[in-house]
Amino acid sequence: MSGLREVAAPFVVPGPSGVAIRTRLKHLTAEDEKVLRLVGDHLGSLASRDLKVRCAAGLEHDSEQWAERKRTLTEESSSRWAGSTTKATHDQWALARRGQLAHIQNLEAGVRTIAHRLSLPVGEKGGKRAPGGYRSKQEWFAKTRRLHLLEDRLEAARADREAGVVHVVRGGKRLLNTRHHLDAARLTEPQWRKRWQAGRRFLQADGEAGKRYGNETIRVTPDGEVSVKLPAPLAHLANAPHGRYVLTARANFPHRAKQWADRVSAHRAVAYRIHEDTGRGRWYLTASWTIPPVTTVPLRAARMNGLIGVDTNADHLAAWRLDTHGNPVGEPLRFGYDLTGTTGHRDAQVRHALIRLLHWARRHGLALAVEDLDFTAEKTREKHGQRKRFRQVISGFPTSRLRARLVSMAAELGITLVAVDPAYTSKWGAQHWHKPLTTKTRKTTRHDAAAVAIGRRALGHPIRRRTAPPPQHQSDAAGHRTVQARPGTLGREGNRPRSPGPRTRSVRAGRGANAVDQNAQHRSGRSAEHEFWQQNSLPLSLYERFSPPPWARWG
Repeated sequence: MSGLREVAAPFVVPGPSGVAIRTRLKHLTAEDEKVLRLVGDHLGSLASRDLKVRCAAGLEHDSEQWAERKRTLTEESSSRWAGSTTKATHDQWALARRGQLAHIQNLEAGVRTIAHRLSLPVGEKGGKRAPGGYRSKQEWFAKTRRLHLLEDRLEAARADREAGVVHVVRGGKRLLNTRHHLDAARLTEPQWRKRWQAGRRFLQADGEAGKRYGNETIRVTPDGEVSVKLPAPLAHLANAPHGRYVLTARANFPHRAKQWADRVSAHRAVAYRIHEDTGRGRWYLTASWTIPPVTTVPLRAARMNGLIGVDTNADHLAAWRLDTHGNPVGEPLRFGYDLTGTTGHRDAQVRHALIRLLHWARRHGLALAVEDLDFTAEKTREKHGQRKRFRQVISGFPTSRLRARLVSMAAELGITLVAVDPAYTSKWGAQHWHKPLTTKTRKTTRHDAAAVAIGRRALGHPIRRRTAPPPQHQSDAAGHRTVQARPGTLGREGNRPRSPGPRTRSVRAGRGANAVDQNAQHRSGRSAEHEFWQQNSLPLSLYERFSPPPWARWG
């Protein structure tokens, strides 16, 4: 057994299942902002109460309890607001369950790593497959205490999951913990309170197919008029019939405006969300809807003209074009991005790098081969020990953001994505392709070689450049495969089967048919050199001395 894990087969990535666009609500009056805050705070308090009920139900929750929750919320809002609230609550509870499972898996990985390292002698070096022992007795003792701590946390997390208990905070646990570190966050208590209230508001409504403009709760007309159905306790704030409040701002979507207008005009379902950015003092409207699954091309069709292998790194994308045989074509390209700064800046950097990559692929009409990366189990400090820089590099990989952006942008441009298993691509790419692709005028990096390895795996070719012969042919134990035939073997001088046409440009078609006929060649010891037109090999003086007289030759 080689010890290598099994490599999964490449597959074509399916397209996105939904679309979301956002626009800013400009020129809102003070009355508009007041109404939006009142509605959001009221619905947010209802959502918090509903989440408490849902978490208390745990795994025993069923459809009857869901209906009861909805009836309770309808009394203080409306049936449509109640439906959106209960659905959002259920989605939040399900997300917390998935996060709980990921936390348990992370704790299990940490416990296994620490237990393995504690079982080794102090100072024993590790290998590429497993870490070694701890460096000192002090570190060994500290890790024993941490092992007990992680085991206690793991036991508690497992007990919560079995009982269906989740720990979730509306508004976000990170923002909640920021309250205790206002100096580090450079926030005052009023500023934090403003963010906290904005994060706990609830102003989102699911779409309804067949209803007017696709949504009766938050309605946006084709000309951009935005109106909100007020809850029953706030109906006195309405400025339009049927308990609705019409905002003075107009919605104008700069992206996918035609698609949105087509759906709204056809009264197809569109979900809306209104939220406030307290840092900028702006209000935004987000529209989203589901789309039918995009028909992906077969993997064989995606490989037809070759593809582009892409290696994802912490600060750039390394790409190289490959032909159908897996050979690199042209020069490698690098698309860099800077992931420092704000979230908006990082997202813009990723989008800018991806759009340049996708435009290059569209010019050549090729698919993209990317790694199916997942560093969920690789970020633990127990696995990499004191390698803080390496852990920071792994944590800085924009895997989820890049995956979501790449799938949606590629589907928009009609570019096929082929996902491959990331196992050993960097290692084998550097081993088999780094040195051969480096020339005096081209400095190939390990990332470029990894891009070639990724592309070859997506094409179905092995990463190594040459396949080794079978074991019985690697030595002369069973007779080498190039051993010559014995002199008595029949047909050893026969013509070898040869494909028609010249082998080189200097040989015309049909020539060299008797290449194996040694008697037809001008070589020493062959009968072709003893024909009548050939000069005798003896000198003339010796020829006259030993040659017979003319009368003897003529009879």
